[in-house]
Amino acid sequence: MLIEVPKRFGDERGAIVHYTILNNNIYRRSLGKYTDFKMFSDEILLSLARKVLLPDLEFYVNLGDWPLEHRKVNETPGPLPIISWCGSLDSQDVILPTYDITHSTLEALRGVTNDLLSIQGNTGPSWINKTEKAFFRGRDSREERLQLVQLSKENPQLLDAGITGYFFFQEKEKELGKAKLIGFFDFFKYKYQVNVDGTVAAYRYPYLMLGDSLVLKQDSPYYEHFYMALKPWKHYIPIKRNLSDLLEKVEWAKENDEEAKKIAKEGQLTARDLLQPHRLYCYYYTVLQKYAERQLSKPEVRDGMELVPQPGDSASLCQCHRKRPLRQEL
Repeated sequence: MLIEVPKRFGDERGAIVHYTILNNNIYRRSLGKYTDFKMFSDEILLSLARKVLLPDLEFYVNLGDWPLEHRKVNETPGPLPIISWCGSLDSQDVILPTYDITHSTLEALRGVTNDLLSIQGNTGPSWINKTEKAFFRGRDSREERLQLVQLSKENPQLLDAGITGYFFFQEKEKELGKAKLIGFFDFFKYKYQVNVDGTVAAYRYPYLMLGDSLVLKQDSPYYEHFYMALKPWKHYIPIKRNLSDLLEKVEWAKENDEEAKKIAKEGQLTARDLLQPHRLYCYYYTVLQKYAERQLSKPEVRDGMELVPQPGDSASLCQCHRKRPLRQEL
């Protein structure tokens, strides 16, 4: 891996960080140009190290959107165990919870707009009082999202969809229009939520599942760490990749209100169990533990690595009166 990872994935466009954990200290070096998101991988590793004794190990984290390792298991040479936030059916990366829900867990009720707990307390009107339409707001990060807006224009009685920001398809703004931003809690005024991929898996999906609306999820080759535990028609309604059956599924939900409500509730309860903060911490710890068990060579602090320091008490937001001065003030 020391030879192959920098060569294959660490070029100028790379987004790889090489970590070593030794004696519960975190060391790292960046490979490639786009590694600013290392602050997210840093913060969860530091947080874990404050709570448990981490095993000694050495590994690579992919900070980019797309999974990297596409070698097949039976190929020679075989796939490398790159750790990523999003997986796909044609890749072999080891998947950890996304930076988004990880940061949400670490910063709950402090520095983020949405977090996994506050959404559970802001799920909008009761089921019977929700608007009987499918709802979507988001950027133009996939062509199907534009199709969604077109469908909405043609079928406003079933679907309310809008693009809030154009980047990939700027030429479409004049034709499709730009929707106003809406607070995420207000999504749940609608009975049905449409989940369509962005560049990879849509990282809003766990938040949608935590509400009490019915989620209509686009068929996708991409997945987050918890997707395998969710089953179509039990926890959400599946829709085709090209959205050709979306309106039909919305009609089904309207005609089968009790069944739709039951699926929405089952999905919500399962997501709430899977995405509890302690579950995310344990998931990270278990992956690192299993990885360390399989690692044959002794982890080392490599040339170019720097210690990632733990935050000190002086950086804390706590402003309470200290009875005794800090050690350095003595």
